[in-house]
Amino acid sequence: MTRLLEEFIELVEIPSETGNEQIIAPVLKTKLGDLGFTVLEDDAKEKTGFGAGNLIATKPGDAALPKLLFSVHMDTVTPGVDIKAVREGDRIVSEGETILGADDKAGIAALFEALRRVNESEAHHGQLQVVITVGEESGLVGAKALDPSLLDADFGYALDSDGEVGGIVVAAPFQAKLWTTITGKPAHAGVAPEKGISAITVAAKSISAMNLGRIDEETTANIGRFEGGKATNIVCPEVHILSEARALTEEKVNAQVKHMVDTFETTATSLGASAETKTELMYPGFSFSEQDEVVSYAKHSFEALEIPVSIKRSGGGSDANVFNGLGIPTAILSVGYEEIHTTNESMPIAQLEKLADVVTHLIKR
Repeated sequence: MTRLLEEFIELVEIPSETGNEQIIAPVLKTKLGDLGFTVLEDDAKEKTGFGAGNLIATKPGDAALPKLLFSVHMDTVTPGVDIKAVREGDRIVSEGETILGADDKAGIAALFEALRRVNESEAHHGQLQVVITVGEESGLVGAKALDPSLLDADFGYALDSDGEVGGIVVAAPFQAKLWTTITGKPAHAGVAPEKGISAITVAAKSISAMNLGRIDEETTANIGRFEGGKATNIVCPEVHILSEARALTEEKVNAQVKHMVDTFETTATSLGASAETKTELMYPGFSFSEQDEVVSYAKHSFEALEIPVSIKRSGGGSDANVFNGLGIPTAILSVGYEEIHTTNESMPIAQLEKLADVVTHLIKR
């Protein structure tokens, strides 16, 4: 078995469910130090209550060359304890009733392998920065806790997307969440229902009047949770609704949020109730053209390795959204893992090796 496969299996068998990264973080810190990096663990643990801080590792290089950042995350989804990785044909899979954890330990293993190859060949390169975050699977909480002053790169790549190696995610949405409280009026549902105002009815009519789902090719919206009521004989006085909006531009996400807030408020007022909504931009979006350096630089490496390039846009968020918001242009590269976040997850060996080749080429350029 190759060094790359051995390290991948080693990493996936270390438990690191999101929020419980305390076992794997020291292992990663030691490996980065052995690769010649100066490693800092930031204060994300104190800020978030998660098992460890983010690791920010820096290695000097030729100042005339681009300063590159590579981002991966150390946490996994559940169930991710007592993972036993085995080889089945051309893939690595989990032997038991757990995930495999290729998301994102395949990214980590391929990155470490590339860094070793660069060291062994004594290849010329610019400054390198590796950021390994905690809590990516819990809403990018580790990346959000990063101190921007610790980052120093011209552009970067997050090794964390599905699809075969060769995929470049060049756009991902802004996401906003909405917390809405509808306040009606209680009454006995059997004796005097006309004296009450059902918050459930107000909420239902509000939602039915909204544009939801796929708004256009760049915008989506969804009602995620609806809570209210205690008994069938009480006209429900209060309902809580959690919803979201996503769009590839800030203008569009703001417009969708306004539409949802206004619909809640207008409908509630018309029925004698009230609606209050708290909104928050959870992470910024980003969008690159194929001419932007972060994209063209990656395309050059794929083409040099004769790997077909696939330019993609994502409907989800990742740590790359946060890095872009902090001023580091960051595209996302496909890792090749399959059926992530399930117990059927697998990692094709050829894809893992191909990703290591790509990262090696990116660094040596």
